[in-house]
Amino acid sequence: MPYEPPTHRVERSVRALTGARVVAGVDEVGRGAWAGPVTVCAAVTGLRRPPEGLTDSKLLTPLRRTALADVLHDWVTSYALGHASPQEIDALGMTAALRLAAGRALEQLPERPDAVILDGKHDYLGSPWHVRTVIKGDQSCVAVAAASVIAKVRRDAMLAELAPEHPPYAFESNVGYPSPVHKAALEDHGPTPHHRHSWAFLDALPRWRHLKLPSHRDALASENLEDAGQLGMF
Repeated sequence: MPYEPPTHRVERSVRALTGARVVAGVDEVGRGAWAGPVTVCAAVTGLRRPPEGLTDSKLLTPLRRTALADVLHDWVTSYALGHASPQEIDALGMTAALRLAAGRALEQLPERPDAVILDGKHDYLGSPWHVRTVIKGDQSCVAVAAASVIAKVRRDAMLAELAPEHPPYAFESNVGYPSPVHKAALEDHGPTPHHRHSWAFLDALPRWRHLKLPSHRDALASENLEDAGQLGMF
């Protein structure tokens, strides 16, 4: 299906508004999975012309994503990955886990960004980061699209590495997300240490319901994120 390639429009706007010199695009993967970490990539691309075919990772085939990620590793100015484990997700809730993973990624960049373009509607980063949220930023913004592809390929590889330890769950194909095979394995064998034990899927597994941990309300209002660094939304 044809799609509009991402541009530097938002990054140029952020630079003009704030005087930012280093702008990072940030995207996450793994938010809706039953197993595995949530992974966030922060990518700095500058204003160069992006590689052919760059877009939201979800619009690409696995083969094309992997090939594009190989190109992006050398093309981006810099990038870094941050992860929050299933145990951290259980303990903190998803919004706080995203903030933790994104902070880990941003802090690993060789140069601290002056501003961040964050995919989505809600700013889960908060102060001290200066954030511009962009709905569907992984399709429209070059730096966010690059982060999307790199994050997806790395997290998929992490789950594929876990697959030989837990063959019934088929992590190599579902990468921790809901699927019939994944559900059947949970019914027969219960959750592994890589599963999120506070998640509602355990409510549907009578044999294993006793393993469920208390869940967290994950509304942004309950996280008390500071909005002093918010640059607005596109």
